[in-house]
Amino acid sequence: MRTMMILGLACLACGAAAQDWKTQNGDMPFEASALSERLSGRTLVFFDDGRSVFESNGQYQYTYGGGGTWYGHWQVAADSVVCVTFVTGVERCDRIVENGGRLVMQTVDGMRFPVREIEAHS
Repeated sequence: MRTMMILGLACLACGAAAQDWKTQNGDMPFEASALSERLSGRTLVFFDDGRSVFESNGQYQYTYGGGGTWYGHWQVAADSVVCVTFVTGVERCDRIVENGGRLVMQTVDGMRFPVREIEAHS
């Protein structure tokens, strides 16, 4: 399944902070300020070549492998949760943790997407 489907479709923000994120051994959540600092001004590249761009001004872009881009704004919530409100009005929240030195995006439905690389940008 493409990361695009995970990042761009249904509104999953409702009750995101209260979700059972189906954590795995070794998952280490971030404090909100630490996660914001970790993401701000960086692009997360997933193994399917999907790219989540977290601009330092709060703007967000997700481009999936093969094309197509979703635009929005991001913010960090409690419990290592990142919420994106897309320009379409759709909002979704995912949890980003570190496990074994790698960032992993967790969805509310229990899917996990490891980050292949992190690129810094200005």
